Amino acid sequence: MSIRDLAYTVYARRLRASLKGAALPRHVGLIMDGNRRWARQMGMANPSLGHKFGADHVEDVLSWCEAAGIKHVTVFVCSTENLAHREDAEIAFLMRVIEQVVSDKIATPDPAWQMHIAGLLDALPDSTARALKNAEEVTRSCSTGAHVTLAVGYGGRQEVVDAFRALLHEQAETGASLADLAETLTAEDVARHLYTAGQPDPDLVIRTSGEQRMSNFLLWQSAYSELYFCEAYWPAFREIDFLRALRSYAARGRRHGA
Repeated sequence: MSIRDLAYTVYARRLRASLKGAALPRHVGLIMDGNRRWARQMGMANPSLGHKFGADHVEDVLSWCEAAGIKHVTVFVCSTENLAHREDAEIAFLMRVIEQVVSDKIATPDPAWQMHIAGLLDALPDSTARALKNAEEVTRSCSTGAHVTLAVGYGGRQEVVDAFRALLHEQAETGASLADLAETLTAEDVARHLYTAGQPDPDLVIRTSGEQRMSNFLLWQSAYSELYFCEAYWPAFREIDFLRALRSYAARGRRHGA
């Protein structure tokens, strides 16, 4: 083991020790940004290869969450804007990567995480939608109590629009008028129609690559989330970066708007 590796190991151990007994997030949201920039930095001729390394890295990060006792994780994999504005070849490559990762890493015979989907499956290629649905079904019997949500073809604004649309249809089926809905509407009414219905809101949202914005990720759910921005590109996001994010979270006084 090199001196550098030894120093890393010692520092990671100290970070873990500092978190013992600390208030840790129940649910972490991850904006895995910087895959293509990392690939360029590494000298790769095809920046899209960064998506492959980034997707494979999700397994590592989930193992860190598992070790920290975090039972709910939402990973922002692909936005509706990505689908609309990226080149067809890049999107096709990304979809193949997603299919491979969910099939080989998540939908295993003895899954560690129950997988959920957030996003518009109709906007995805049929093979990708099938792979995601199959992984969701295969992991339904997961007994660990851990839940990972993959936000694929996802947009926070579209999610809220879809939730209101579903709520309006529900009200119409009961014969209630728009006036009735306006009188009784609550935040909980909307929340139960979100893609993430049944999951707790994220306590902590981590974004890599140094960008400091939400990019249409969990806009409704993250109203009171703590935010942490990390300079590292997603494929280079290390366990000590993750532990530092948890340390920062634990040091904050959460007031939930009070």
